[in-house]
Amino acid sequence: MNKLTMLVHGGAGPDSEFIKKNAEAYKQGLREAVNTGYSVLEAGGSAVDAVEAAVNYLEDNALFNAGRGSALNEKAQVEMDASIMDGKTMKSGGVAIVRNVKNPVTLARAIMDKTKHIYIGDMGALELAGKFGLRVMPEAYFITDHAYEQYIEATKEEANSIQQAGEYQVRKKEHGTVGAVAVDKDGNVAAATSTGGLENKVPGRIGDSSITVETTVKAVYGVKEVKNNIVIAPVVIGTDEQLKQGVDSLLKDYPAIEAITKDSIVYLQGKLADDQVMKLKDAINTLKPKMVDARLTSR
Repeated sequence: MNKLTMLVHGGAGPDSEFIKKNAEAYKQGLREAVNTGYSVLEAGGSAVDAVEAAVNYLEDNALFNAGRGSALNEKAQVEMDASIMDGKTMKSGGVAIVRNVKNPVTLARAIMDKTKHIYIGDMGALELAGKFGLRVMPEAYFITDHAYEQYIEATKEEANSIQQAGEYQVRKKEHGTVGAVAVDKDGNVAAATSTGGLENKVPGRIGDSSITVETTVKAVYGVKEVKNNIVIAPVVIGTDEQLKQGVDSLLKDYPAIEAITKDSIVYLQGKLADDQVMKLKDAINTLKPKMVDARLTSR
């Protein structure tokens, strides 16, 4: 049997006073999420089952920006994004700008397992939730005191000019998103993520949390072909804007590499020497620490 692994994170971005004040509660929440997912693995469950269970716990915990506790948009509404991916089958499911669904990641899994689609948003996602019998909650369930306080602060800070409003959004875009990665007894890997998005975001904004990303580097040495797979899971990247900037930077630094996008997946491929492959891996890894803070728990 392979070594069981369960990893969760509670959000990227600098610590706020609220986080510092509730640090122990956050740590306990992360421990409970890890234990929830790990218990599934210990019972023989799949990696997909484990990440869904762990993220469900975080979605139900009002401290985290996912499910209950999600950030509010400019109209004080909750719009959530989530995704899940099965490393064994390479299938994935995602939901965007979904409202009222108690556990968006469970809806994302239902899309992956029960439909021919990958990515559903807005009212279509809500209708599917009803079709699959998933639990929906009134808007009030999702709006916590802290989220409302952040909304009030945002509306006070945000200037009237378009330029200053844009600068405000840039300052805020590092916050949010929870996620999980697991390896089960058969060695299969799965990842899941869920978020309420940016504070005071424009209604209808779709974040990267509902988009699965696989980056494959293909290196050819003479007649021998070696394939190196590097997976950048949504749980360890920043916003979709940051991902695009990162990929653009890699293409600039490695002109022998080209980017191919298919079904919302970005593939990087080209002919590289051994040392270049290692440098490219390091370059990809440097994209991650900027977007993941110390609130990381593994088992």
